[in-house]
Amino acid sequence: MSVAIVSCSSTDTLLVKTRDGMVRGTMEEGVMAFKGIPYARIERFRAPLPVEPWDTVMICDHYGPQVMQNTGRELPDSLMSEKGSAVLNVWTKDVKGKMPVMLWIHGGGFDSGSGSGNPGYGLAAQDVVSVSLNHRLNILGFLDLSRFSDKYADSANAGMLDIVAALQWIKDNISKFGGDPGNVTIFGESGGGGKVGTLMCMPVAKGLFHKAIIMSGTILNVNDKQMTEELGNAVLEELGITPDRVDEILDVTYRELYDAGQRAMVRSIGRRTPGTPMMWGFGPVPDGKTLLQQPFQDDLADMSADIPLMMGTTFNELQKTVYSQGAISFEEAEEQLNPVFAPYTGELTDAFKEAYPDMEAADLVSMDRMFRPKTLITADAIASSWKAPFYTYMFAWKSPVSNASVHGDELAFCFNTL
Repeated sequence: MSVAIVSCSSTDTLLVKTRDGMVRGTMEEGVMAFKGIPYARIERFRAPLPVEPWDTVMICDHYGPQVMQNTGRELPDSLMSEKGSAVLNVWTKDVKGKMPVMLWIHGGGFDSGSGSGNPGYGLAAQDVVSVSLNHRLNILGFLDLSRFSDKYADSANAGMLDIVAALQWIKDNISKFGGDPGNVTIFGESGGGGKVGTLMCMPVAKGLFHKAIIMSGTILNVNDKQMTEELGNAVLEELGITPDRVDEILDVTYRELYDAGQRAMVRSIGRRTPGTPMMWGFGPVPDGKTLLQQPFQDDLADMSADIPLMMGTTFNELQKTVYSQGAISFEEAEEQLNPVFAPYTGELTDAFKEAYPDMEAADLVSMDRMFRPKTLITADAIASSWKAPFYTYMFAWKSPVSNASVHGDELAFCFNTL
């Protein structure tokens, strides 16, 4: 994004006045696109702050920098930034309309990803105002330093609070882009689906969205407070910072911070291996204020039971890719599946062998240990108590490349970008 003085007229639909200043978009695939609009100001390990208003016209014709994450190489600030990455993107067909709004929350767990991965022009062409965003991830978004200073009271959930700030921006501004702030759907796939479920348990997000879709993302737990506090302490120890000098962490480079976080995770919670819980490492934690409860339990997000909800998975999900799990026997597969399916694991195995004679035991674990059973468990738990309409789905289209319907295959259909 950049700020420039440009000539414009009152009828220029690519020029929009937001709460914080004027933005100018561009045309993309027949719709208007406004990319890299700042929605918050970031200070490390703090809740998001209001954007500083600007007086000139901000040119929003390309994605802003993505948030800090492990890319394996150094990138310039224009591509990856810590303070300038709280940006969102808007696609619309008519800035004078009053269309439904869909906020896409990207996947990548709570560790990686970007709002630029699935452009929203295909949705906008079908009379939807499409929005995507970047938000803080990994150690910058979810390092719990709350026990060391009140200044960092929100540090463990800062990444989720960024999304709430984006929702508030939508409420305040989306009508200028032709969107209806009273008809906002949040939707996400994989880790993005987990973030949707987490938002449904956050009082500060109440009223900022009105429908929700969880795609292959019903993690059954986030972190617990004891674990996140121990992990935060381990990070300080790895950096050689004592609790009374916690502010020194503000001067640590991201590379040093990320590497210390990886070492601290191995020390405090161990390495990620086949069978590791879905929520592992830096992520949200119920703190009794920002996040009230574990999202995916029998009383799933009861504070949001009035929100129409859809959830589902692809048919094959992580076929042969469960944390790079190698060849295993069906007996070993059953051992991994028993916590979910006992005493019916044997029947499940027999049915799988009959239905898919060419598949291996690792495929069974990939298909029926991860996302799909967690979605079914969650759906069963809430179906009888949900006050609003509730839907489930399964995406079963088979890719000609994999001859399966795997994790993420539905996204091109969802975004109308085939």
